[in-house]
Order: sequence, then C-alpha cells, then structure tokens
Amino acid sequence: MRILTLNLKLKLTENMLKSHVLTILLTASTFCFAQNTKVSTDWLLNTNGFTAEVIEKGKNIVLDNGLVHRTIRIAPNAATVEFKNITTGESMLRSIKPEAEVSINGKAYAVGGLLGLKEHGYLLEEWIDDLTADPNAFQYVKHHVSEIKPKLNWNTKKRYHTAKNTVPKGKELILQFEHSAEEVQGVLVNVHYEIYDGIPLVSKWISIENTSNAKIEITGFKSEILAFPELENFVEPSKRWRRPNMHVESDYSFGGFSSEESETSIFWEYDPEYTSQVNWLMKTECLLVSKLEVGPNVTLAPNSTFESFHTYELLQDSSARERSSLGTRKMYRLLAPWSTENPIFMHLTTTDPKKVKNAIDQCVDTGYEMVILSFGSGLNMEDNSQKNIQKFKRLADYAHSKGIELGGYSLFSSRKISDSVDVIDKETGKPGGAKFGNAPCLASEWGHGYLEKIKHFLDKTGFDLLEHDGPYPGDYCASTNHKYHKGYEDSQWEQWNMTKDFYHWLKEKDIYLNAPDFYYLQGSNKCGIGYREVNWSLPREQQIILGRQNIYDGTWEKTPSMAWTFVPLTEYHGGGAEATLEPLNDHLDSYRAHMAQNYGSGVQACYRGPRLYDTEATKKLVIEQISHYKKYRDLLNSDIIHLRRPDGRFWDGFMHVNPQSNDKGLVMLFNPTSKMIKEKVKLPLYYTGLEDEISILDKDGNSRKVKLNRDFDAMVEVSIPAKNYMWFVIR
Repeated sequence: MRILTLNLKLKLTENMLKSHVLTILLTASTFCFAQNTKVSTDWLLNTNGFTAEVIEKGKNIVLDNGLVHRTIRIAPNAATVEFKNITTGESMLRSIKPEAEVSINGKAYAVGGLLGLKEHGYLLEEWIDDLTADPNAFQYVKHHVSEIKPKLNWNTKKRYHTAKNTVPKGKELILQFEHSAEEVQGVLVNVHYEIYDGIPLVSKWISIENTSNAKIEITGFKSEILAFPELENFVEPSKRWRRPNMHVESDYSFGGFSSEESETSIFWEYDPEYTSQVNWLMKTECLLVSKLEVGPNVTLAPNSTFESFHTYELLQDSSARERSSLGTRKMYRLLAPWSTENPIFMHLTTTDPKKVKNAIDQCVDTGYEMVILSFGSGLNMEDNSQKNIQKFKRLADYAHSKGIELGGYSLFSSRKISDSVDVIDKETGKPGGAKFGNAPCLASEWGHGYLEKIKHFLDKTGFDLLEHDGPYPGDYCASTNHKYHKGYEDSQWEQWNMTKDFYHWLKEKDIYLNAPDFYYLQGSNKCGIGYREVNWSLPREQQIILGRQNIYDGTWEKTPSMAWTFVPLTEYHGGGAEATLEPLNDHLDSYRAHMAQNYGSGVQACYRGPRLYDTEATKKLVIEQISHYKKYRDLLNSDIIHLRRPDGRFWDGFMHVNPQSNDKGLVMLFNPTSKMIKEKVKLPLYYTGLEDEISILDKDGNSRKVKLNRDFDAMVEVSIPAKNYMWFVIR
C-alpha cells in the first residue's frame, strides 16, 4: 500500500509534527484508517480484494466488502444497527430507525425497527440487546442471499465502450416481512440490499407482494430511513445544513443535467425523536429519507408485485472534491456501464437523402462513427407512414454499408398537443404549469401511442440512436381522464415507469440514447455537459473559452463519455457569421480549437451543420484531430483530474488518468492569452498509480523523466504558445 509514513525517530517539535500530520491528512493520496481495518490499498486505484460478502453472525446479518459495513440485527425484529465507513472508521448512525415504511390503503406501517432507545444522539452497543420489536410494525420472517442480477439487458456489439462488466459484481440480500393485522394479511414486504465488489456502495429498495385475494392501494412508502450524526450544531434555524460524507442518489432522477439538481426522491429531514439535539426548535436536518414527494397511489392486484425505485449510498473517505467526485464517477461506470459508450458523432441539419449520404461519406473519410439527424433537420419519427419509414431505412442501410451508425432526434416535451392530452395544472385545472409551460402527459393515450410510434420507427428503419428531448416525467398531471394514470397522485410515478420501460427497451435493442436529463441509471448514455444554449450564439472566441469552462465544470461528477457539448457549424439561436464556423475553411483556427478541447477532454460535441469539411485543408484538420483522439481513446475516456479552471487570464487545463493503462496520463494545457506562457506546472499524479518517477512524452515523441515528490506531485516545465494549446503523455 502506498502510504506516506513518518519516521518517528526524527526529533520533530510538537508543532512540526502536528503540521506534518495535517498535511498528510489533507492530501488526496492519504487516508485516516480505523483500527482493525481491512484496507490494504486504495480502491480508487485498485479494487482487488474488496469482495462483497453477506455474513450471518448470531442475531446479525452483515454486508461487508472491506470498505463499507452494514449490520442488520434480525431479532426481535430487523433493523440496521451499524453502517460504517471502514476506510475512515466513521459510523453513519446515531440511532435506530425502521428499515422502511409503507402506506397501504391510507395507513402507514413501519417495516422492521426496534424500540426502547433512551437516547437518539448516539448509540451504545450494550443497549441493542435490550431493545424490543414494535408490535404494530411488519415483522421479519426470513432472508435470502443471491448474486446481483442485471437491472436491464445491455451488451453492445456495435460501438466503442470502456466497461469491464455488463453487470456489477456483488451480493443481494432480501429481508422479508409480514404483518398479523387483518387488513394487511397476505401482504409481504421485501427489503432489498445490494453491496458491490470494489466500491464503498450499498443500494436499497423495497418490493411489496400482494398474496391476498383483494386489491390494495399503495399510497406511499419510505424505502430508506437513516438517522445519521449531525455535522453542525446550529442552535438557531439554518438555511443549509452540512450533509454526511456520502453521496446519495436514486434511479428516480430527472429534470436536470446533474445528480443534485435532478434528484427528486432523497430528503433530509429533522428527527422528532432526537430530543437532545442542540437546535432549540429540534429542526436539525439529520434524517435521510428516501421516498416520493407525491404518490405512488398504485392499485396492486392480487398475486402482483410493486417495486420501488432504488437508492444508492456511496460512502466517501475524503472531503476533497476531486477524490469524492472520482468515487461518484466510478459508481456510474459500475452501475451504468452503457454510459461508457462514446461514439464519435456529428449533428446533421438536413434529411435530404443526397446530403445525408454525403455526410455519411465524410464520416467514413474522417473517422467519425455516427450521424445524428438533428432537431430542425426535418426528421419526424412519429410519422409511421410507409413512405417515411422506407426513406430512412434506405439511409440507415446506406450508413450501415459504410460502417456508420445513423439516428435522430425526437421532441416530446415543450409543445402543446391538445387540452385533452396535455398535462393539467392542479391549481388551475387547465393545461399548463409544466416545467416548460405546456407538455403532453406521457400517461395519456396519446403519450402511450407516441412511444409505440417511436419504437415502430426505430424497429423498422434500423436506426442506431435516439436523441430524446423529453418526456420529463417530473410534470405532475391532475387529469382524471387519461388512460394510463388515475389522477395527480400517481401521474409522476406512472410516467416515470413508462419512460423507464422504454429506455430499457432501447438498451435491449442496442439503441444509443442521448437525453437532456439524468436517466443514466435507467439506460441513458449521455446528457448535456451543462451549458446555456444562447451562449453558442456568442462570437467564436468567447464560445471556445466558455465551452472549456463547461467541460471543466461538467466533468466533476460525469465521466467524459457521459456528456455532450456543442459546436455551431451553422447559426444557432442567432449570432450571425461571427458566431458560426461555416464556411469551415475560413475559420480553421476556431474549428481546431473546438475539436482540440472537446476531443482532448473525451467529451463528444454536437457538431451541428451540413458537413464536416468543405476543402482538403478542412478535411486534413478533422482527420488529424480524430486520429489523435483514436490513438489515445482509452486514456481520453478515462477520468479527468482538474488542474486549473479557465478564466482567460492564465493557462488552464486538465489531465486524464488511468492507473490500469500503459499510458498513465494525458495532460491538456491551454493558453487563452496573446503571449507565450512558460511556467512550472504542478501535476498531481497520485491517481496515475505512479510512485517515484514519470516519463513525459511530448507530441514530437521526445521523452524526459521527472521525479515525484512525497505527495506524488511533479513539477513540469511547460511552454504553451499564445492562443493555443499543448499536450503530453505520462508513462
């Protein structure tokens, strides 16, 4: 294990020793280890040895992989009594809560849990044996352990990706509960847990089986309730509370380009049982609850099963942003391996067959892999006429004959269909009030028909990609006349399930999915990097630096393959000739700058226009950029270490790292100023896995060696030309 050690024989003063220890703790390459820890290496560098287990120990069932440890006491009822970050030794619990809560026919029931704690601010081990079961709760009956099963079917044979496995490796534990009350007899509640190999991650969800002879109404649920220790002791009310050192999200996420802005089911609440807290109103937000804000209000027929969304809890061992976000990115690579697919595509603004074929031929010439018929191109996937199907099937066949994939754009949201179809506002009882004003309700008969039309079009044409603008199921619908939902309370849940099923279908068909929404855990391949569309109407020079800021900011929690950015080859939202690259040969410097920072980051851009090149000089430029990208493709699709954010005043840049590859890193440095920059740049190389010395290989093939310091940093002299960039490889 690569741990910095202190030579205790050194005669350091007390202050010097404290300073040295603090320095060690603050570096991203070191950890605070708990006593009796199993950690022998850094899981972000090497996951070997961290194998998930479910262990039965007397009254306890333990989920453990050497990084995270969750203990569930199963007698006299089941409840989590320990949730521990093994790397840091930190316990995530201060109290014991039910394992879940379900509301059936309008009445709430705890699932599991233990009663009798005299204190909820901390938990002593010796208290646990004296706790009792809640007679009004669902009671633990039995459990089952199995290997993790796939959530959807994905195994692409078409396109480039970096996924190691199609299904995460690990264990699933299912605890089953039942109730003696007559009104819920025959109702079984299953609480599911998954623990994964090589990552401090646990997931949790519930399923409800109705084995009775009567229908039941599931009016609400809480699939996770965790009482974590508060990190701040505000006496007065606070506008923002510090969260525990963990990343939590669910696969019920939508309505944004990042996990934080699209998370709709994770709530941080106060704990009314915690009466010894410092906050005088007892409103400390120290209770994690995973639930729906509204609904689901599902009618569960006899002999059928309801399943909740899945919550994912990633324990973090550092407050350093880069290290924490590297853990999140590793989680996405594990849970959504399809998001590592990253085809090289262009956005074509026409469906004229001659021009489409010309674009396909240009892709062949330059090394591109996919053509997307863009918004405004004339593509209408809802037109299932034989004429329309045949037109695009011929184009797809032509593309496939050339080794190119073809797909296109479909708009669902942000449009009005009719008063009988559109989302109904609860407050007004009229259409409107959706996120983007008017939007159709997916759970209407029209919405169901829309999905069937898109599926038919994709099936019959052989299209390889869908760019899906919608359906944003965050839009509640108060209609009581739509065929596939009953009213307001179940509208979001039903639309989400329809979207989820459709996206799973796309994965089964190996159809790539771009969606401007956070559906990665349900099958989406790519979402926007995060940008304001009208910024692509600014002058070219501004677009380039702003675009690089988008890349820098958007790759903290996303891997390069998870995002797209934009390049307006033709006018987009205005801006005129000053904002566009066409004619391409007249703006080669700007075209090159866009490509260098996009392909250099591994982030694909929507190069939106009628062609990729217009002259031999332009063609040569595109070929050079794509050839470079493909030469280092695995490395450029590896994680980014953020070096310096673009501000226009000095150099900026980022570095790809991959300790498992032969080339361990690739550095991209940019100079937006009008003068040459000569500088010693500090490169944090811990995540390359290199320890003592590195070789730097420049674009001309020249190599030099540089020593690493004790923090695994290297000081490297660089010269970056004015208004230009440089790159080099680390071995």
